[in-house]
Amino acid sequence: FSFRKLWAFTGPGFLMSIAYLDPGNIESDLQSGAIAGFKLLWVLLLATVIGLLLQRLAARLGVVTGLHLAEVCNRQYQKFPRIILWLMVELAIIGSDMQEVIGSAIAINLLSVGKIPLWGGVLITIADTFVFLFLDKYGLRKLEAFFGLLITIMAVTFGYEYITVKPNQKKLLQGLFVPYCRDCGTPQLEQAVGIVGAVIMPHNMYLHSALVKSRQVNRANKREVQEANKYFFIESCIALFVSFIINIFVVTVFAEAFFNKTNADVNQVCANSSSPHSSLFPNNNETLEVDIYKGGVVLGCYFGPAALYIWAIGILAAGQSSTMTGTYSGQFVMEGFLNLRWSRFARVLLTRSIAVTPTLFVAIFQDVEHLTGMNDFLNVLMSLQLPFALIPVLTFTSLPSVMHDFANGLFWKVAGGILILLICAINMYFVVAYVMSLHNLGLYIGAAVLSIIYLSFVVYLV
Repeated sequence: FSFRKLWAFTGPGFLMSIAYLDPGNIESDLQSGAIAGFKLLWVLLLATVIGLLLQRLAARLGVVTGLHLAEVCNRQYQKFPRIILWLMVELAIIGSDMQEVIGSAIAINLLSVGKIPLWGGVLITIADTFVFLFLDKYGLRKLEAFFGLLITIMAVTFGYEYITVKPNQKKLLQGLFVPYCRDCGTPQLEQAVGIVGAVIMPHNMYLHSALVKSRQVNRANKREVQEANKYFFIESCIALFVSFIINIFVVTVFAEAFFNKTNADVNQVCANSSSPHSSLFPNNNETLEVDIYKGGVVLGCYFGPAALYIWAIGILAAGQSSTMTGTYSGQFVMEGFLNLRWSRFARVLLTRSIAVTPTLFVAIFQDVEHLTGMNDFLNVLMSLQLPFALIPVLTFTSLPSVMHDFANGLFWKVAGGILILLICAINMYFVVAYVMSLHNLGLYIGAAVLSIIYLSFVVYLV
């Protein structure tokens, strides 16, 4: 083992880990803490471990073949299914980008004390395009260093909230290592499903398999390929451990401070602290419901304005970093599936325009409740896209014609198949629960028809 070699391979895993820290994940974390306390920490741990194992497969595909997942799909699938697959992955990337836009806009609104409206925050996120292109011009290693800075900002800001709130360490350890949820009902179960859906991102498989190609590996030399696989896996473990700790900070802060709180409790504290946001919480005995925006507000009411601003800085760092990795994913996916090489500027502009337009309309004509409510819909959208990354990555890493001596053994084939089946079942539950909550017969019928088409395509891929 060599630390120098590990440092040479360090970078792709940290870029990949950003997807585990995007605003959609942060919102899932804080809702988990507020709704279930410390009881679902083991679900977060399990989801992160499953994510690591799937990312290992994606990285191995890139290292062994010298091709990323989209390029292998282009070679292995017929034209029609290949285009359908590309459209599904693009949909996941756009959905993810919308979450980043929402998170950044809310963070900007909180930092400006409401002076910059939400629609103004959405427009400011267009500047991400130019920041990304400016950094990209100086090479991938510089960009990796910038992502390292943003992850550090998240660790420091959410770590500050953790130290301020001082969660119960015994409950934290119990929640992590005791896979049980005492007195849990439907809301807690749906939240557990939501954690899995938010953590494992479909486009991240395509991204990771492409990022590992940035390191020179002699693929004719079996020992070098084994070594690269080893160091990329170690780096992914470190990166996902860091992201897991940051997620733990968020869950435990809201579990300690806001579990079992009512709207009336928060309304009273906000009114006593002269917060301008106390009207967000009606004076009733309903259980407190929080999102990224309300999360910052209640932290400010309970722990002072510093907690609110530091929270907003963390959310802004999460939004900025994940939007750039989403752009990279889009670039690799388009080039791989279609053999179409656009300039990064054109690619970023298209993706960002598609993401900004609906978000801007909601921000102009609706309030922050509807903007954060979009996150639930987008998590459902991403859940639906998961099989279109997981099935190809398991299939191709199991084929000796693709992976040669590095093809998955029987254990990985069986374990990977069970994992993918479990994840897809969990996410279908999540989708059904979401559609049922809409209480509209027309939507039920539409969802049933789309489900038949969707499941038929999934069966074809299998």
